[in-house]
Amino acid sequence: MATEEERSLASLLVSVMHAREQEGARVSRILHDEVGQVLSAIGLQLDLLRMDLNDHVADSSKRIVEIQKVLELSVAQVRDLSYELNPSIVERTGLQFALDRLVGRYGKGFDGRIRLLFDSAVRLPLEVATAFYKIAEQGIDNAVAHSGATRVEILARPVKQGVSLEIRDNGRGFPGDQEVAGTTGLGFHLMRYHSAKAGLRFSVASSPEKGTIVKAIYRVSRLADSSNTG
Repeated sequence: MATEEERSLASLLVSVMHAREQEGARVSRILHDEVGQVLSAIGLQLDLLRMDLNDHVADSSKRIVEIQKVLELSVAQVRDLSYELNPSIVERTGLQFALDRLVGRYGKGFDGRIRLLFDSAVRLPLEVATAFYKIAEQGIDNAVAHSGATRVEILARPVKQGVSLEIRDNGRGFPGDQEVAGTTGLGFHLMRYHSAKAGLRFSVASSPEKGTIVKAIYRVSRLADSSNTG
């Protein structure tokens, strides 16, 4: 079991992460509502200018087209950053889309393969979907940064007990008693925290050189009492 010091440290880290999420949401709104709209407006004006010049100054029209391409790329980058900074991505887009973007984000700097398997039948209350997302984010981060894995899979699917989320990797793993002893680091404490807060059943299975499976289950008995979201 985790020590009192480890639990306190995990709780402190959660508070810091919450403050960071609030600031991220503020910056996300600025990027989306102000910067993104200004860039889009500039693009529209360039399009009008290009049409005005098209029949008179062909070279200038071509240059405007190139500028528009750069601007479109900038708008896409601002939009992506806005999504990543906003902690309410699950509420706005749904769990499947949020996880898909998460996989894409980590996949950019990962030499191996990250794959999402999401059953379209999955329906979850927002609180649980958000917890699933945060557990997946921490689980992928652990696998990519610390396990030496070349393959990571995220599975979200209905099971007999309710709905299951699994993060599987083929990394170096660790002895089973290490997880029980609570010495696997703050990442696992954070996942346990989010699981406990959402009423999930959380478990970790691992062995040296055979990878790790992180699992969170939302029990079916609670599904009937809650409104669901994908």
